Amino acid sequence: MPVSLAREASLWDAGATVVAGIDEVGRGALAGPVSVGVCAVERCDAWPDGLADSKELSLPKRLAMADALATFAGAGFGLARAVGHASPAEIDEHGIIAALRLAGMRALGTIADAGVTVDAVLLDGKHDWLTPPPVTLFDQPPRASAGVPVPPVTMVIKGDGLCASIAAGSVIAKVERDAIMTAAHRDHPEYGWDGNKGYGAASHLDAIRALGPTPLHRRSWKLPS
Repeated sequence: MPVSLAREASLWDAGATVVAGIDEVGRGALAGPVSVGVCAVERCDAWPDGLADSKELSLPKRLAMADALATFAGAGFGLARAVGHASPAEIDEHGIIAALRLAGMRALGTIADAGVTVDAVLLDGKHDWLTPPPVTLFDQPPRASAGVPVPPVTMVIKGDGLCASIAAGSVIAKVERDAIMTAAHRDHPEYGWDGNKGYGAASHLDAIRALGPTPLHRRSWKLPS
């Protein structure tokens, strides 16, 4: 089923002016950042041809789609785009859910800095990791998340294959994170990050066993030894 703007339209009809589609990449990796892509859209009825969940696009098509999203002239679509990251050290310190939130808030902060106010969010999946939990006297949230407002969140299961804005967020996050891991491969070629992008491929696991983890590995995770 091709992506559409049906869910975005329901939020526009409910009073939202700007809707942001959000997706994450790298949650299950053993190394590298977790990355969150945000695509903010105003009311519109067009998006780049061939837009789909990043996992459904080949590498050449994904790169071409990222370029298309950066230059698409359709009124309202891609009003603002951003990718936020949380580092392996932040994942180790705060846990993966808080790191996802931190990366998402950084991306939303970039959107806000561009002068765009997001009124509602469509978030891929079934668990809202973006909305901060109630704060208690004992909580010390990551400093970078302070002061970033989170609009009302609507969860969309398999939203990266249904919502055009979420699909766009998935593409830009995937392309940017893959580029980070490909660059990191040059310093740590033994781990094969240019191919596995930090995920648990057999060759990656073998390299960790032989050489141990690097500073880019998530050391709080159960890495092979």
